[in-house]
Amino acid sequence: MTRHLKDPLCSLTETERAALETLSRSTSTPAAQVMRAKLLLAVANGLNYTEAAQGVGRRSNDAVSKLVSRFNQVGLDALIPGHGGGFAVQYGETEKERILREFQRTPQRDTDGSATWSLQTLQRALHQAVDGLPKVSTWTILAVLHEAGYEWQKSRTWCQTGQVIRKRKRGKVRVTDTDTGAKKID
Repeated sequence: MTRHLKDPLCSLTETERAALETLSRSTSTPAAQVMRAKLLLAVANGLNYTEAAQGVGRRSNDAVSKLVSRFNQVGLDALIPGHGGGFAVQYGETEKERILREFQRTPQRDTDGSATWSLQTLQRALHQAVDGLPKVSTWTILAVLHEAGYEWQKSRTWCQTGQVIRKRKRGKVRVTDTDTGAKKID
């Protein structure tokens, strides 16, 4: 190595080395994580950044340098890819649960202004609630409802897809289609 490394790889512990070796041989782990594990093992075995990059079929030693410095800071979490671009995720699981909780509440005509939820009335209710979401958009609400399996019907109501109420001798029964997810992908 001709250049002085600004942030050389710290020595690996036995558990880190074992985890990296296991990941480097894995066939079920995402390819990006396997490649990063191989890069770190190559650097730990004494190869410089360029040789390590070429050993896994990459050209850039800058990516290896960034991976090594990130590994020095956060450890094995450096193998997991971060957010891949685009807008940052604003609404996590708690916000999605809050939207669904409000949606499952029956709207009151006098306070909500409607007997059924539309996207605008649900948005208004979420904006006005004390524990609500003051900046949530109708697009986000729609995405959360679709992810939860609800669709807007021609009858101007929301219906959970894959579920239907059937009449049986013992009364009305809710029947769920087990292949709903597979049918949506096609």
